[in-house]
Amino acid sequence: MLTQTQNLVSIDAIRAASARIAPIAIKTPLLRAAFPGVSGHGTAREIWLKAESLQPIGAFKIRGAANKILQLTAGEIARGVITYSSGNHAQGVAYAAREVGAKAVIVMPSNAPAIKRAATLALGAEIVDVGLASSERLAVAEELVQKHGYVVIPPYDDEQIIAGQGTCGLEIMEELPDVDLVLVPVSGGGLLSGVAAAVKQLSPKTKVFGIEPELAGDTAESFRAGEIVTWPAELTSRTIADGLRTQSVGVRNFAHIQAFVDGIITVTEAEIRAAMRAIVAATRLVPEPSGAVSTAALLFHDHQLPEYRKAVAVVSGGNVDPLLLAQVLTESTL
Repeated sequence: MLTQTQNLVSIDAIRAASARIAPIAIKTPLLRAAFPGVSGHGTAREIWLKAESLQPIGAFKIRGAANKILQLTAGEIARGVITYSSGNHAQGVAYAAREVGAKAVIVMPSNAPAIKRAATLALGAEIVDVGLASSERLAVAEELVQKHGYVVIPPYDDEQIIAGQGTCGLEIMEELPDVDLVLVPVSGGGLLSGVAAAVKQLSPKTKVFGIEPELAGDTAESFRAGEIVTWPAELTSRTIADGLRTQSVGVRNFAHIQAFVDGIITVTEAEIRAAMRAIVAATRLVPEPSGAVSTAALLFHDHQLPEYRKAVAVVSGGNVDPLLLAQVLTESTL
């Protein structure tokens, strides 16, 4: 549980993070998307996609990593940084560490996509391979901290990480202040907790939903139960959405989710793949599976969503293996 000193991230902290990370992370555009039967011609609805796939590392993770690393002291930078990640946070940490001249060590699961592994290495990071469980990644990272004195850059359960990810929500509200509904992918909860904190503090009436794969639905179960539920790695690793395979939501993240999020919806693997095709067709954005789950909820779970006129789906990343993308784009539709 959170202690009294671990408060929810304020809108002022998110605004400060936005100014801090401006030299590293870009303000990504909102792209209007017309999906037949859901938005566009013949409907009163507008759907906008928040294109985090256009960040320098191809994913939102650069926001939180930059906010954390840019606040390190000179002594901490000299010690180097470490994190545990399946790919996108790894790239965010490697990129931000390179900007400040710090060594970056990444503890990465053996099933991380090759494209994300290669990109992390290209940014100058050192990779330590472990098994599939996120708990194993954390344990190995802690061992290396004890041995080498690295500074840990957590992937999601950290106030500075949450504030950094919250800048995505701040930008949504600045560009589309009358948005009714915001949908955000969720795994460890960094993006959802940050975006929800920003949106709800600026517009309490706007609904915020987290979206995750049915095959890795630990956050949905946690939300229903009112307490954090952990799923084993052999279950969460089944989903095509490799960035959403975390076994449980973070403690700080769950506190924000309970305070600011209106619901969690799960989507199927077929719906994720169909959403990838729809995003490419409508906007020419390249989404990775994890980045397509929020759009999948809009396309296939309208019955679980509140009424809306303007909705934003966060496309959290675009680091998809080219062979997988080709397979998804050429298979039969849902």
